[in-house]
Amino acid sequence: MSKLNHDLVQYLKEFVVDERRELFEEKIEQRTKHITVVLENIFQGRNISASIRSADCFGVQDVHIIENDNIFNDDSEVSMGAEKWTSITRYNKEKHNSAETIKKLKAQGYQIIATTPHNTDCDLYDVDVSNQKIALFFGAEVLGCSEQTLALADKRMRIPMYGFTESFNISVSVSLCLQHLTYKMRNSPVNWRLTEDEKNKTLLQWLRNSIKSSAQIEEKFLEKLNQK
Repeated sequence: MSKLNHDLVQYLKEFVVDERRELFEEKIEQRTKHITVVLENIFQGRNISASIRSADCFGVQDVHIIENDNIFNDDSEVSMGAEKWTSITRYNKEKHNSAETIKKLKAQGYQIIATTPHNTDCDLYDVDVSNQKIALFFGAEVLGCSEQTLALADKRMRIPMYGFTESFNISVSVSLCLQHLTYKMRNSPVNWRLTEDEKNKTLLQWLRNSIKSSAQIEEKFLEKLNQK
């Protein structure tokens, strides 16, 4: 599959202008899966869309959306098309989607860090990005991360605050955390970049979202491949 993705990417590059192809090749080198964002049961779609936009801006490829009660509908005026460049995984099939999400991410080697202003064991500036991959959980407006997520998390992290208000807006929290942690990550010795296979899968997504009739073009490519 990795060889097929590579060949397909090379083929589809012929259908985009040079400027777009060069932009993709530049941006893919700054993409990371070392840090990922998890949005748990967010009520306002605008907060999710703004968080996706921030993930894209900071080069974070994966965004996970847990829909226990609230269903996500993208607000394109807020996301500004960022959903085309990020890889979004939605969890809404199970009775306990949060637990299933945490189980999956831990199996992929992620440390689970739940953001909360209460009963924390570290703050944003304490987080070590140079070792294990990090999955940052952000909970619903008002209620925050679920009790289940807080119980299963490896760490409970707070964002330092010095005013009277208890917490930041969800999308602001995402931006603050990603700005600080991706800066630390990019200046650390950790290998945070995508693997070659991950690059090809991501480039394939970007190209598909950029080329009109990409499905038909792919179909013709695969037909030619099978005839060889």
